[in-house]
Amino acid sequence: MSSVSLGMIRMMAIESLDVLYLPSRDAQADLAFYRDVLGARVVFAIEAMGTRVAEVSLSPDGPRLLLADHLDGEAPLLLHRVSSLEETLDELGARGLQPEHRVELPLGPCVTFRTPGGQRIGLYELTRPEMNERFAGRADFG
Repeated sequence: MSSVSLGMIRMMAIESLDVLYLPSRDAQADLAFYRDVLGARVVFAIEAMGTRVAEVSLSPDGPRLLLADHLDGEAPLLLHRVSSLEETLDELGARGLQPEHRVELPLGPCVTFRTPGGQRIGLYELTRPEMNERFAGRADFG
């Protein structure tokens, strides 16, 4: 692709990489490793609807780290926030990309994709920001 055609491609409005969803075969053991070995702060550890999800924080900056035992596979899911999920989906659809999955996260609606190389990307619209505060401090396991 020439530099002229690259300049013509309009970039989507991806606001930030907010969350790294990390698949976990044992969320409790992974939580203990991040907390006890790496010194992470546990933001929450929730057990509900047959699954465990924990957020840990290794630093004040950077994306949130979520350990999720319901996430299939080995590859993490890189979750990016967009201002309008529907507008972003329209733009991606015009480029020929179709979502792999549509899900409803506690924070808002989300779609996931796989790149040709197998990386997993998620795009979500933050429609329920209050959920961050509702989950903070909850410790169902760990």
